[in-house]
Amino acid sequence: MDANEAKRGDMITVALAGNPNVGKSTLFNALTGLRQHTGNWTGKTVGCAEGICRRGEMPMRMVDLPGTYSLDATSEEERLAGDYIRSGEADVIAVVADGGCLSRNLILLLQILPLCERVVLCVNLLDEAEKKGVFVDCEKLSGLLGIPVVGMSARSERGIDEAVGVFETLPRRKESILIEGIPLAKQAEEIASAVVSGGGEISRSDRKWDRILLGKYTAFPLMLLMLSGILWLTAVGANVPSEALFWLFSRMEMGLRSILCWLGSPLWLSGILLDGIWRTVTWVVAVMLPPMAIFFPLFTLLEDLGVLPRVAFNLDRCFRSCDACGKQALTM
Repeated sequence: MDANEAKRGDMITVALAGNPNVGKSTLFNALTGLRQHTGNWTGKTVGCAEGICRRGEMPMRMVDLPGTYSLDATSEEERLAGDYIRSGEADVIAVVADGGCLSRNLILLLQILPLCERVVLCVNLLDEAEKKGVFVDCEKLSGLLGIPVVGMSARSERGIDEAVGVFETLPRRKESILIEGIPLAKQAEEIASAVVSGGGEISRSDRKWDRILLGKYTAFPLMLLMLSGILWLTAVGANVPSEALFWLFSRMEMGLRSILCWLGSPLWLSGILLDGIWRTVTWVVAVMLPPMAIFFPLFTLLEDLGVLPRVAFNLDRCFRSCDACGKQALTM
């Protein structure tokens, strides 16, 4: 049975919502057995992926919404996620959060709670958080929020069966935990501080990097120096492996040409196979592969270190002046 059949049946529809890079697509793949691709940059998942989960007592239709920080649409992915959540098409909204930075993820949850009666919080990446000395009391968090909270690590499938059981039996929630007049960010911070322990040294380290990478006089010079360095390394540094690949492919071409001559191959066949197909493919590989092999690992490293989110924050004001947002700086 595919996702289209699920729409016509009586299946429970579970929508996975959350900030970018919290493991939504990893959880979606674990639940459905599909291979939804993941990415670190804004715009990677702009559509809503769908699949069927058969891990529980009854099949469920899973919808992987685009990653978003807010339901106030400032980009295409935020608009799509917000529209789907407000539509009421989903029976259950599963908000996936990163256990290592819970307060930031809870802001989206607090925006979703007034809109949906059945909400569950999946605190993902607990294994990574524990490596950093950060521990989340999921039972206490559930009591504060008034909704089920499941601790998990989708990559190792820890807690997934428990989440499936919650999806199937989740009752309607009536009371609201929001406090009028207090900003959601402050409420999220207070809730997170009550349930998160450890990570003090990491927080001090983050503040130190914030002072440098977000400083009034250091942010833009460092950002321009870093991005210029990556551009130079990608453009100039790729010349060495490109030349090596050109030499390797040319030597291989000479060998293949000798083999075709030994077999008595006509000239037109040699021209098609070697001068046409072989040379075109190998030239594209020699030119494109080295820059990609340098650029993408570097950007992934900067994302994991938290540098790219700070770059997006620095450029947000500039991009908002032309009706865009700072996150689009990364794709630009």
